[in-house]
Amino acid sequence: MPTVITQGAASAKGYGFGARATAANYIEDVFSTYLYTGTGASQTITNGIDLAGKGGLVWIKGRSGTTDHALYDTANVTGGLAFGFASNTTEAATYRVGGLNAFLSSGFSIGNLARINTSAATYASWTFRKQPKFFDVVTYTGTGANRTIAHNLGSVPGCIMIKRADTTSAWAVYHRSLANTQYMVLNTTAAAATGATYWNSTTPTSSVFSLGTSTDVNASGGTYFAYIFAHNAGGFGATGTDNVISCGSFTSGGVNGVNVELGYEPQGVMLVNSEYGGNWIILDSMRGWTNGGTPDTSNDSLIFPNTTAAESVAVRGFPYATGFNAINLGTANYIYIAIRRGPMKTPTTGTSVFGLSARTGTGADATVTGGQTDDAVLIKNRGSNVASLFSSRLTGLGYLATSNTTAEGTASTTILQANPWDVMDGVKVGTTSTTTNASANTYINYLFRRAPGFFDVVCYTGTGANRTVSHNLGVVPELMIVRSRSSSNPWQVYSSALANTEYLVLNTTAAKATGANRWNSTTPTNSVFSLGATTEVNANTINYVAYLFATVAGVSKVGSYTGTGTTNQINCGFTGGARFVLIKRTDSTGDWYVWDSARGIVAGNDPYWLLNSIGAEVTGTDYVDTYSAGFEVSSTAPAALNANGGTYIFLAIA
Repeated sequence: MPTVITQGAASAKGYGFGARATAANYIEDVFSTYLYTGTGASQTITNGIDLAGKGGLVWIKGRSGTTDHALYDTANVTGGLAFGFASNTTEAATYRVGGLNAFLSSGFSIGNLARINTSAATYASWTFRKQPKFFDVVTYTGTGANRTIAHNLGSVPGCIMIKRADTTSAWAVYHRSLANTQYMVLNTTAAAATGATYWNSTTPTSSVFSLGTSTDVNASGGTYFAYIFAHNAGGFGATGTDNVISCGSFTSGGVNGVNVELGYEPQGVMLVNSEYGGNWIILDSMRGWTNGGTPDTSNDSLIFPNTTAAESVAVRGFPYATGFNAINLGTANYIYIAIRRGPMKTPTTGTSVFGLSARTGTGADATVTGGQTDDAVLIKNRGSNVASLFSSRLTGLGYLATSNTTAEGTASTTILQANPWDVMDGVKVGTTSTTTNASANTYINYLFRRAPGFFDVVCYTGTGANRTVSHNLGVVPELMIVRSRSSSNPWQVYSSALANTEYLVLNTTAAKATGANRWNSTTPTNSVFSLGATTEVNANTINYVAYLFATVAGVSKVGSYTGTGTTNQINCGFTGGARFVLIKRTDSTGDWYVWDSARGIVAGNDPYWLLNSIGAEVTGTDYVDTYSAGFEVSSTAPAALNANGGTYIFLAIA
């Protein structure tokens, strides 16, 4: 599969995430993809974006029905009434009763307008907050003469979408990857056209964009709104140098696909065939833009900005750590807008990135929640001899059992529902499977959010040769759990407490083993991890997934300890004790033990279960106790947990 360095190449909810003392900007503060279900009555969408104080744009589309798009921006308000556009029509700005009611400090509220809030219908919303080097909204009155318009983007625009508000008019689109004599039309399937009267054959600057005399952009007396998107302008992250939005182009490889390098993993992209025309396409990881491997076999959820069509599914590629793959698009030139995945802030509380719950199966479709937007789940049936399941947003419907070597499964409606991650909180489980949701069966669920320093998920395809794989953990991984997806192989585990020539196997009790071909005798860095040529981690054309963990002060601790045979307090730097504890002996055989506070980490007996076994949870033992700074291994614990002189690794989450 070819990799293309493109014209766009370079370099949700944010609750519980910290920031530096000086004002830093993060993608989760300025952009949100939020999914909701219509109620037919007024409702508030809380997505963490300050529209009341900062201004911006809300773009809404019905997923389950054929509805017009609805675009509302904070500049298009008259007498307290929000006027809206539809990206699929030429209609003027229109006020509709029951539309967007208010722009709020943490989202927006809507009324009962059918196109945005029909009862039981499903919707997607994309919110862009005004922010230099990301997005700006400009309104102006046309003159009918060549001129420039000032903007506050603070960088050279990568894309500009202009819509006339006072009468019907087509959407005119400028994109940096086209000539400054070309334009596209958002509400049609037309290819890029030539028209010097749109941008006056002049490229925008960091302070102004130019207009010609076309009535679509500059009729005398006309009222216009311009939505302006930045391109690789930096301005974000702790250092203020990270890019969060890219406007570029690529030539599609058709069914062979092409990798588009961005320098970051995107959470969403809008693209269109600029050479021959066709539907504009919106893809995002919240609705279902997943990594099915190479070649990609996973369906992606598509929304078309130029039509009323309901959401549809097709294979169109996937995001990866430094860009996205585009496939099945036909061989042609495409332009795109890509937005970086968040959060970018390092978490400060465990509850913002890790949720757990004990529940009883319903035997009907259900959603397992964790209290935050989640990216991975580990589910175990507590009372039955059934394998535990690990799945992630990036792998979509795919799931793996921690206790065996079986290739990834994709049984929809039973294990997981089709498109299981298209909810704001948690994951959707199926109907009758004993693994996840059998009626009256009891379960424990662990839900993880990807976040800098805490947890990351990486999908890659093996090459059969020594190599590195990029990740977005932002720090050096201390624990890596790797598994082949498209073939049967044992789970491989890297631990920073071991040598980089050593590894563990998650689905067995085996002690540490030596194998330089696992990690290529190379310690991971804050941007890549290394692989040898062994089948378990890097066979040619085989697809893999890697789960990466690290220590975040007060949130998580990846560490090791030496057994004492007596009460052993493990200080993780927490203040309220651990809610999740995973322990494995490394110098000798021993199971992979799991405890959690939902089932009970108390001074008395605590139930545990084993990642490497299908067995039900074990009760009536007192091996792990509470300890405010972390957890305590009791003197009654077996050698697999606390032998005098034994060595152990652990993962604890506050």
